[in-house]
Amino acid sequence: MIENVRISEKARNQLITLKKRTGIQNWNVLCRWAFCLSLRETTPPPFENVIADSSVEMTWRTFTGGLENLYMALLISNAKKNGISLEKVELNNYFKLHLHRGISYLNGSSSDSIDDLLRSLMK
Repeated sequence: MIENVRISEKARNQLITLKKRTGIQNWNVLCRWAFCLSLRETTPPPFENVIADSSVEMTWRTFTGGLENLYMALLISNAKKNGISLEKVELNNYFKLHLHRGISYLNGSSSDSIDDLLRSLMK
C-alpha cells in the first residue's frame, strides 16, 4: 500500500539533529524508531496537513528494513483500533502523521547517544 516514505522539511531538520546527537547515520533506522514510538501512544496522532517537501525519501522496503508485512500489520492494527479507514490515501496519511509525531518525540528527548535514546524509548 505504501510505496515511498517522504518527510517534511521540518522533520528532516529534526532527523539531522538526531543524527548528530546520537551518531545514528541512517534515516530509515530513526524513522522506524519514530514510527514505533508514536504507535506506542494510546491516542491517535493529531491531524495536521504534513507537506512532505524535503529531499529525504526512501522506499517502503528501505523504511521497514525488509519487514514490510510486520510494519504494515502494526499500522493497520492501530488504524482499526482508532477507527481510521484502510483506504490507501487515508492509511498513507495516517502513517505520515505517526511518523512525524514520532520524529518530534525523538527530537524532544534529551538523548545524546544511542544508549540514551534506547533507554528513553524503553520507558
